[in-house]
Amino acid sequence: MTGQQRFGARVRELRVARGWSLRDLGERICFNRAYVGKVEQGDKFPDRKFAELAEIALQAGGSLTSAWDTEDAERRRVERTGRLLATSVSESMRLIGDNEELDLDELHRATQQLAVAYLANPPIPMLAEAVELRRLILQRLKTHHYRPRDLSDLYLDLARVQGALSYASLDLGDSRGAATHAEVAWLYADLADDNELRVWIRGTQSLIARFDSDYPRALGLVQDGFRYPTAGTGHLRLLAGLAQCRANLGDSPGATEALDQAQRERDTLATADSAPGLFTFSQAKQHYYAGSSMLWLEGGEHASRAAREASIAISLWEREPPETRSLDDEALAHVYQAIAHVRLGDLDSATVAVRPVLDLPPERRISWIHKRLRDLAERLTTASLRSAPEAVSLREEICDVFC
Repeated sequence: MTGQQRFGARVRELRVARGWSLRDLGERICFNRAYVGKVEQGDKFPDRKFAELAEIALQAGGSLTSAWDTEDAERRRVERTGRLLATSVSESMRLIGDNEELDLDELHRATQQLAVAYLANPPIPMLAEAVELRRLILQRLKTHHYRPRDLSDLYLDLARVQGALSYASLDLGDSRGAATHAEVAWLYADLADDNELRVWIRGTQSLIARFDSDYPRALGLVQDGFRYPTAGTGHLRLLAGLAQCRANLGDSPGATEALDQAQRERDTLATADSAPGLFTFSQAKQHYYAGSSMLWLEGGEHASRAAREASIAISLWEREPPETRSLDDEALAHVYQAIAHVRLGDLDSATVAVRPVLDLPPERRISWIHKRLRDLAERLTTASLRSAPEAVSLREEICDVFC
């Protein structure tokens, strides 16, 4: 449990012990019920005034302000680390540009740093970083400024930079550009004869096809990826992508079996990935994929599992360090959780789940978020929900920005 979760959980514990509703506490500290609920769920971190007022109202004996101070320090540390990761990529590339005689290891480190920084930064600056890094690698290749034994490594770095470009393009809504970048990534992974990267690229190409709702093509790309034996988490990602394809094609047993197989293989995984950040498939992301697969299958049991898997993913990401915490996927997990709650008829939980996403700054609203929030808004128009005040309010709020 993170500091933020401990703070919210402590507020809820003290409120429930007094027999107060969210509205009761809200009225005593001059915050509305919905805001208090988001704080208790860990979806909103308030300013210190909230903690001080709640401290007095709930007679918490200093525990609330202490929990708030702990979380505030933790959040500041994470923000500093994220900024440092992004800055490190820029500085490395400037250093390379200033001194073409630097060892090629520096280029490799810059590529690794880009893959890590991508998880915590908006796509536009990452796109710019990747374009510059690609220019530097291509310059080495075109001028033959490398040792023969380094050629394969340069191809790998170029393929990974192309992978980052593919992700950035897709996050910005350009699936055709993403497909082109992924095709080039495949070319250079093939030249390097690297199965690990081949598998990752096939998974990314399948992701692009799923973005375009072309599930037969997405399924074919995943199945082709299984032709390449590899260590690390690449096959887990393919299995999770297979589950998403099967679910969207209405194959409930196939989706469930793919997820179960991914978990079995996760339990026996012995080899780490050779590249970090964007090129790994964490346990949190596996739960996220499970939730986003179950979401498209009919039946309350699948919706319940989708909500549960999304919740586990969010909880895991909140405990992860910045170098493995994928903020965009974490935001999407909140959307999937909200859609699952809507399917289960729990509009209050849906509103609480999606609130952090609605509060995101514009630069963090990637194309996937727009796409899935429109799905959520559409679900709120079903006959059983369209007249409910909570559904109308949430749909209007979503559509004001995302529809």
